[in-house]
Amino acid sequence: MSLLPSIPTIPRAFAQSVARYPNHCAIDAGALRTSYAELDRMALAVTRALMAYGIEPGDRVAIWAPNAREWIVAALGILCAGAVVVPVNTRMKGLEVGYILEKSGARLMLSTGEFLNSYYPDLLVGHLPGSLEKTLVIHHPKAGDTAWQDFLAQGERVPESAARARALAVTPDTVSDVIFTSGTTGHPKGVKCGHGQNLRTMEDWSQAMALVPEDKYLLINPFFHSFGYKAGWMVGMMNGLTLMPVEVFDAGEVLRTVEREKVTVLPGPPTMYYSMLAHPDYATTDLSSLRAAITGSTSTPPSLIESMRRDFGFDIVLTGYGMTECCGTATLSAPDDDAQTVATTAGRALSNVEIKIVDAAGNALPLGQPGEVLVRGYNVMLGYLNDDEATHQAIDDQGWLHSGDIGTLDEHGYLRISDRLKDVYIVGGFNCYPAEVERLASRHPAISQIAVIGVPNERLGEMGRAFIVTKPGAHLDAPEFTAWCRANMANYKVPQLIDFVERLPLNASGKVVKNELRKIPVPQAH
Repeated sequence: MSLLPSIPTIPRAFAQSVARYPNHCAIDAGALRTSYAELDRMALAVTRALMAYGIEPGDRVAIWAPNAREWIVAALGILCAGAVVVPVNTRMKGLEVGYILEKSGARLMLSTGEFLNSYYPDLLVGHLPGSLEKTLVIHHPKAGDTAWQDFLAQGERVPESAARARALAVTPDTVSDVIFTSGTTGHPKGVKCGHGQNLRTMEDWSQAMALVPEDKYLLINPFFHSFGYKAGWMVGMMNGLTLMPVEVFDAGEVLRTVEREKVTVLPGPPTMYYSMLAHPDYATTDLSSLRAAITGSTSTPPSLIESMRRDFGFDIVLTGYGMTECCGTATLSAPDDDAQTVATTAGRALSNVEIKIVDAAGNALPLGQPGEVLVRGYNVMLGYLNDDEATHQAIDDQGWLHSGDIGTLDEHGYLRISDRLKDVYIVGGFNCYPAEVERLASRHPAISQIAVIGVPNERLGEMGRAFIVTKPGAHLDAPEFTAWCRANMANYKVPQLIDFVERLPLNASGKVVKNELRKIPVPQAH
């Protein structure tokens, strides 16, 4: 079986969708509706402008903007120019963005203007590296800024035929994007992925979600993340879907959009669905158009999967496992898996992808025994940008990507993730994995969300600290929770510190920011 997709580059996949669905709506951005033929012309204009500026194949171009039509247009234009997209997190500040611009060597950056009460180009004052030649402002530029439209106008001197030829010259092994890791274990590293491996991974994703051109895909996951980029607009473009980008998540507005526009595909983290369920308009909103979803990013109780099927009406509810270093996806559940399986496992490896569990010495472990998760296959990154040492540390001589995650495999090949290696804490000599405690505790009927961390303890070495968000109207106190935990999990897993909070700190991808929780002082009584 070929390891390459039938259409092995993103420009060719896009061209195929344009040829098949020229008049079909590609992007529905409220008042702006763009057909695939129009999107092709817009992306071509970006490619021509980049060529006029002198962007060569392999050059990096950064995008620092929220989900919008222009993000997709810009990315397609960059990819068709043979250049590399560098997505930048919109929650980052100037110092953080400056680091990524410097490390990526980006020559150009496409930035939004006003967003989240900040004018983004102003945040970069004093943080621009010498390698960045120009910042282009996509939305609402100020006087003196280089406006997006002015930049596009420069492309008129480049023939369309030259831009088309540039797109055709892209190969499956051409680097398509460099996405920087979160940097929780050090400085962020730029992950290089290629056209062919991205498309091959998303073909499996498309099949699991049963995507068809008639689908309307509400894009809430941010484009700077693999979930919103590769499993978002890219997979939609590959399949001729109508893409509906959302700049900022608002539960009420999403509910109204689903009803009004008859949205069919709505992936997102568990927090998104919880927010929608808790919204006052939920009970009166028609969600009958919804058909397919995939969730993950944090502990997912079976009750949520059941609710997604029963209350939201999804026919397909999937979960999966992946990371930036493997094109965002390594495993997926199956559409016919039961709620317990979807909630408590990450599914099975994609076709032509291998998963192995090993101990600290690298020896393969038996089924059911926890160890580090290793991934091998076409989806493993091409390497870290300009960091051979880190690449060799992450990918061994046999091609196995070391994830740094703890997990187990069962007899059916289903993967269960316990936690990050670095997040393991030791209670009286017993290894304790926060994700496992969270998964178990989330079954309590009064708990909406829970996050667990390890904190120092003189007697035990470390102990668990739980931060709990209860469901609206539910009552739960610390003694009751402790008693429930003691009845449902090993004693060493029972959190000894319990904090009830209104909300958990989340990043833009919907993941709990545990570093923020670790900053909260431990009560002196303990």
